[in-house]
Amino acid sequence: MSKLNLSQFEKKIEVRNIVMEDIPQIMELQKLCFKDMDPWKEEHLRSHLLHFPDGQFCVEYDGDIIGSCSSLIVNFDEYDDQHTWDDITNEGYITNHDPEGYNLYGIEVMVHPDYQGMKIGKRLYDARKELAEQYNLKSIIIGGRIPNYHLHKDDLSPREYVEEVMKQNIYDPVLTFQVMNGFSVMRINPNYLPDDDESVSYATLMEWNNVDYRAKTKRQFKSSYPVRITVIQYMMKEISSFEDMARQVEYYVDVAYDFGSDFAVFPEIFTTQLMSFLDEKIPSKAVRKLSGYTERYIELFTDLAVKYNINIIGGSHFVEEDDEIYNIAYLFRRDGTIEKQYKIHVTPNERKWWGVQAGDTVRVFDTDCGKIAIQICYDIEFPELARIAVDQGANIIFCPFCTDDRQGYLRVRYCAQARAVENQVYTVIAGTVGNLTQVENMDIQYAQSGIFTPSDFEFARDGIVGECHPNIETVVVGDVDLEVLRRQRKSGTVRHLQDRRQDLFNLQYKKVEAEIVPND
Repeated sequence: MSKLNLSQFEKKIEVRNIVMEDIPQIMELQKLCFKDMDPWKEEHLRSHLLHFPDGQFCVEYDGDIIGSCSSLIVNFDEYDDQHTWDDITNEGYITNHDPEGYNLYGIEVMVHPDYQGMKIGKRLYDARKELAEQYNLKSIIIGGRIPNYHLHKDDLSPREYVEEVMKQNIYDPVLTFQVMNGFSVMRINPNYLPDDDESVSYATLMEWNNVDYRAKTKRQFKSSYPVRITVIQYMMKEISSFEDMARQVEYYVDVAYDFGSDFAVFPEIFTTQLMSFLDEKIPSKAVRKLSGYTERYIELFTDLAVKYNINIIGGSHFVEEDDEIYNIAYLFRRDGTIEKQYKIHVTPNERKWWGVQAGDTVRVFDTDCGKIAIQICYDIEFPELARIAVDQGANIIFCPFCTDDRQGYLRVRYCAQARAVENQVYTVIAGTVGNLTQVENMDIQYAQSGIFTPSDFEFARDGIVGECHPNIETVVVGDVDLEVLRRQRKSGTVRHLQDRRQDLFNLQYKKVEAEIVPND
């Protein structure tokens, strides 16, 4: 038998960018894939290649184009939640493509009917994911069709249909595929594609988060830089399992997400709620049992930060390290990374009942919304810590707290407002309410959580962005503007940071140099 010529068996498959010469094939492919919908016009496809050639992909198999997808970059925060396909694509021409945006938006994927089952769609989705990573974009967002919905519209609402597909009780060729490729459903938009009769004009808005995203300043000058914060005033109540707490936590993260928040903030040691079922009356032993839930706590908040695309200040939690107990606040970034801040000033009560040890490092963290610091309860009452953090670039200081009476609460509140004024910084306090009657040393709670600003014309009249009603389970949502803060520091009525008499005094950090944790 003669030696085989392997080249005769080869059929080359390639994912590549679309070029102008491909347009006729793309138009014919769309007619096959979307028979009852208006196809692209040639000027649409030419406009795609003119405005964003890197975002247009095709799959070529043995010389023929058998799949393609189109996309553009947007700053998704600028679009209405109930936008349509025409809104997001500027009627198909993508002239609204924003090279300075943060999200890749997929507007079409199609695969030749004869080649379905060859993972062509996955190749195209993988190309988009690589593009998002290459461009360092936060996420990929798509408005997905639900083409089998017309078969169930008489029996199921769109939401019920989506839920059944998610449970794998119903197969939908588009939604099922998207979920299998790591996309999460954000919401359902009506009238997304009016000529999509199969989907009854509905679409699922879905998102894939780029966990390798690293925030970078894309614009040298801004007219505004709003950051939205949801503060959770958390109700302490008896529970019977970790899952009970997890459901309560996810509910509030979902609330923060629905408000379009950049941060969700939980209170100090709210995880002591777990002690209500640990069956340990001696506080020093109970706290060590509590620390046994540290990994589950971290896994829960990491998953929620990524799932809901939100940065979470996870309150604080008692953690055992080297046989010592520490009160640690965690930052769970929406890109899946985690940081922590030890409580530096331990109260006499913490020391007496739980044997809590003090940390000794002030940390300042980079986020996709600028630099932040976390100061746990008592720490906000020591002005040196806030000054160190602000000198290292912090624009927002988050203060999870837990106080049992009004006097303790007011110490935290007054000091947080003082830190905001004297350092020209935003401060945020989040506290617990309710009671744990069955847990020693966690009898009662008092809180009125809030978001505070410096005191000048650029900010709210009383320096209060928003505050909760005292002692009820609720949230407060507010926007702080980092660009307004930057300008006020440079040209405000008073300029505390600039006008310090450092020729007469200075602040010396003796233990270690203040640590900045960069997001790169």
